[in-house]
Amino acid sequence: MKTILLIEDNNDIRENTCELLELEGYKVMLALDGKTGLILATEHLPDVILCDIMMPGADGYEVFNGLKANPATQTIPFIFLTASAEKKEVAVGLQMGASGYIRKPFEPKELFETIRQSLNESIL
Repeated sequence: MKTILLIEDNNDIRENTCELLELEGYKVMLALDGKTGLILATEHLPDVILCDIMMPGADGYEVFNGLKANPATQTIPFIFLTASAEKKEVAVGLQMGASGYIRKPFEPKELFETIRQSLNESIL
């Protein structure tokens, strides 16, 4: 069973996304903010990280940079989640080296396909 770390400060989005992922067969760890997400990622080394961008404390870009600077976490696939529809932000995230970028609100199919692609799994 693959483990996903979901870093999201919005309660509704976090709970709904967690439920979707669990129903799809993933083990999910939750972090309410970027700083907690960094700690959980380092301690548990999840298979994939889904991370909001706009959060208090450490934003998604800071989380991404912190993980990439750590040899233990630098190869974990990282997918940005954001409510922003700006194409510029998508380009920035992908240029940084993110595995994917999902705009909220998203369809479950888009979420699962992006995760499978980041895990190099075949899409059914």
